[in-house]
Amino acid sequence: MKSLVVFDLDGTLALSKSDLDPEMAALLGRLLGIVKVAVISGGAWAQFEKQVLAFLPHDDRLKGLSMLPTCGTKFYRFDGDWKKLYSEDFTVDDKKKIISALDQAVDRSGFRADKHWGDLIEDRDSQITFSALGQEAPLAEKAKWDPDFAKRQKIEAILEPMIPGFSIRLGGATSIDVTRPGIDKAYGIKKLKETLGVPIADMIFVGDAIFPGGNDYPAEQAGVESIRVRDPEETKRVIEAICACLEK
Repeated sequence: MKSLVVFDLDGTLALSKSDLDPEMAALLGRLLGIVKVAVISGGAWAQFEKQVLAFLPHDDRLKGLSMLPTCGTKFYRFDGDWKKLYSEDFTVDDKKKIISALDQAVDRSGFRADKHWGDLIEDRDSQITFSALGQEAPLAEKAKWDPDFAKRQKIEAILEPMIPGFSIRLGGATSIDVTRPGIDKAYGIKKLKETLGVPIADMIFVGDAIFPGGNDYPAEQAGVESIRVRDPEETKRVIEAICACLEK
């Protein structure tokens, strides 16, 4: 019997950096009435608040929701209000090293965009994220910049030997995430198992990047039964199917 459904955020529950639409919010509310739910993403906590929590029902169902920003290096649970259980942050020196290396790798790759919207590099405390077109780039621009991951894979190949003590993941539509070694969605799954006491066999993971090199792939490698979706519309149908099975 499955007792925890885990979701990626961008590209799975919502379009990149976009809010949950009313149908998705209603479906998640329905699911929370049946089973525990978690969201793991490379995004910062503020992104979770804006994109997800602002649209969910504010009632006791939230006690069944776990939020894991920056791939599980932070963990939030609801108990009257949202409480941070832990945050595994970089040191100041680590941040400087990563940011400098990212800047150099992007320049050497030749893929620095002529136009961008907002900051290119964001300090998320436990994760440094490069967004090729900026944090506030329009969806249409993001969708066409690197649909096959080829540009980011070249940047990653340049970056990797520059920061050997860190882990690099390609996330979202235009992002590269840098964390401590071993920090990925498999790490988030492990934290859910330890914190909630839910066996991996009792979890389902839903994500849009469950393929080698994709930032959702480590969840599947961790042994979680995984469902790959194309976009939030397909995620809605998956949630409907899960609800139909578990409500019987």
